[in-house]
Amino acid sequence: MSLVRICPADDVAKGEVIAVTVDDTQLAIVHCEDGTFHAIYDECSHAAIPLSEGEVDGCTLECWLHGSRFDLRTGKPSGPPATEPVPIYPVEVRDGDIYVNLSEESK
Repeated sequence: MSLVRICPADDVAKGEVIAVTVDDTQLAIVHCEDGTFHAIYDECSHAAIPLSEGEVDGCTLECWLHGSRFDLRTGKPSGPPATEPVPIYPVEVRDGDIYVNLSEESK
């Protein structure tokens, strides 16, 4: 397993998103209201817009341009206009830091 340290968990407030690039992979790191962290590829599958600029609602991330919403647990869109899922990556919090496993992309 190839875990990559992203940042301290305290750097991402609940309900917030940050954009990071790891090994040429653009990620949106999301801290959901329930306290969980998720990593999703930082590009809407509908319009190639950074998802990190969107809004968090529960465990979904909404693209600001056309309103496509993606489930952060599966990467699947929950409604139009997006029809294709976005890759997600496993996240672990260890000793207060966020780690992402880039070798286990899910689509």
